[in-house]
Amino acid sequence: MAESDGEERTEQPTAKRLREARERGQVPRSRELGGAVMLGASVLLISLGGGPMMRAVMQWFKSSLTFTSGDLQPSRLLPHAGVAFVDIALIVAPLFAAGVVAAIVAPMFVSGVSFSSKAMMPDFTRLNPLSGFKRLYSGQALGEIAKAVIRVGLVGAIGWTVLRSRMPTIVGLLDEPAREAIPHGASIAIGMLFALTFGMLGIAAIDVPYQIWQHRRQLKMTREEVRQEMKESDGSPEVKARIRRAQHALSNRRMLEAVPKADAVIVNPTHYAVAIVYEQKGMRAPKVVAKGVDTIAAAIRDVAEKHKVPIVSAPPLARALYRQVELNREVPVKLYAAVAQILSFVYQLKAYKRYGGKPPVRPDIDLPGE
Repeated sequence: MAESDGEERTEQPTAKRLREARERGQVPRSRELGGAVMLGASVLLISLGGGPMMRAVMQWFKSSLTFTSGDLQPSRLLPHAGVAFVDIALIVAPLFAAGVVAAIVAPMFVSGVSFSSKAMMPDFTRLNPLSGFKRLYSGQALGEIAKAVIRVGLVGAIGWTVLRSRMPTIVGLLDEPAREAIPHGASIAIGMLFALTFGMLGIAAIDVPYQIWQHRRQLKMTREEVRQEMKESDGSPEVKARIRRAQHALSNRRMLEAVPKADAVIVNPTHYAVAIVYEQKGMRAPKVVAKGVDTIAAAIRDVAEKHKVPIVSAPPLARALYRQVELNREVPVKLYAAVAQILSFVYQLKAYKRYGGKPPVRPDIDLPGE
């Protein structure tokens, strides 16, 4: 119930811990439910098909114990015994099949469908005598002993009660012909088995919740284990911070790769920088392909200068574009006029540098009041 450092297991097991326990084959199991279901399935099968099965057994006894003079020869005895064994096995096979099916289905009522290859691997730690003595005197072992005592006492009480109530009938079987006494006695035995089945189901109804509670109690965690699991599942803050920095750096690198193709870079002039591009055939409106402040803004300006992308100082427009337009999004309608003035100036500037003439005048950008 406590860790080596003294911290108690007070926290309920997480979904991850329950999943790992299931993968190891550690699931709640109720032996009482399995035994009750197996007995009930066998008794139900006998009660439904007991007549034909009993007649088949009687016929088997008759044929197996009937010998001809040739069957008594040593070379014929072994084949005769083999045939008799196969015949009785076929007769009782449905009972074994019902028990196997019940043994498979019963655990599903408690823990669902579960198969673990890890549970099939040998565990040599169980060969440790010291661990064996600890398990022998553990609370779980004492609980199993208590259940066994209760089970024996309840089954004995039910058996005694049924026998006592049917004793006159059982004694009366001695006066009945064998042909009538055998099925009569079989019906009494089936009734007793049904009573025992209901008694064992009553024990199972108590044992199943106990096993589920015991299973979750064994998987309880300390607060430190919960914190460690959350850290492993979500990642430590340091790792997440490094991932965010790496993603941010990658995003910035991709963004800077788009600056050489921009038509203009609008700056603040030092704190903000926004690169825009416009293609008349493929775009409805200019698009922001890069933006940043301070260090990123300086990097955008450096790339623009290196690739001779026009840099236009328009502080209000640069701030508005940076705050209102996401990357690779079109400029909103309310900024169309201001951006159009910048692009017009850029196109005139390119024409002036190529053909000469009168230099263009830097426009005074008018922004909407909001």
